[in-house]
Amino acid sequence: MTQTDATLTAPRLLEARQAERARQYFLRRPGVARLALVIVLIALWELAGHTVLDPNFLSSPSAILRAAPRVLGDPGIQKALLASLYELVVAFIMSVAAGIAIGLPIGLNRFSLRSVLPLVLLLYSIPQVTILPLFVLYFGIGSGSKIAFGFSHGIFPIILNVVAGVQSVQEAHLTAARAMGATRLQTVMRVIIPTMTPSLFAGLRLAMSATLLGVLLAELYVSTGGIGHYTRLFTDSFDPPATFTLVTALALMALILNETVRRAERRASFWRTQQR
Repeated sequence: MTQTDATLTAPRLLEARQAERARQYFLRRPGVARLALVIVLIALWELAGHTVLDPNFLSSPSAILRAAPRVLGDPGIQKALLASLYELVVAFIMSVAAGIAIGLPIGLNRFSLRSVLPLVLLLYSIPQVTILPLFVLYFGIGSGSKIAFGFSHGIFPIILNVVAGVQSVQEAHLTAARAMGATRLQTVMRVIIPTMTPSLFAGLRLAMSATLLGVLLAELYVSTGGIGHYTRLFTDSFDPPATFTLVTALALMALILNETVRRAERRASFWRTQQR
């Protein structure tokens, strides 16, 4: 290799080493990589907001930040946020309790699996927004209809994931539990539930998003309060910064709740981490 070739190759080697160091840095710190990706996306959004996007329909992040004090400082919107959070939490808790109570018997019994599960799938396939007037008729326009509609969206992902988790239990484990004299309840608590934990928490995350969707749909169409109601008002008045401020608040709410579920999953699955 000539001296000229070595001179040309040295900067390339330095660049390759720096790129490898950066790659290893982000591999060891996925949180930093995630934050960097979010910053890049926000920067691109801001750039597009001042160039190609119409500000009358899609606001830039800076416009949303300027609108946030005006929107979030409104006492009515503060009450609406608390009301939506209350409806979401109640509907989600009800979905979890009912989904596990229904999914476990279906998954544990072959007859129920063949006879009841197709009916659950049939109900799940119905576009629920078409029957929203029935929820309003039965529960009124208050919090009851929003909770019920959110519950109807959140229960099905939990049922299906609980059934899938029960079906993933190996027959050898059940046979070993019976051979050791375990009762039916002990088999469920010590074998089935630990095995179905990943599937269950996957269902919880899906149910969280589905419950939020159900609550917001009910608020959009039938409510005189709640975040969905204010979102519709801001949309009808062509106020994109205020609309996206509420959307950001809802996204943060969903992020906090999903992070809560993720931490609960880590605590419930500590034995899987120890096995690794």
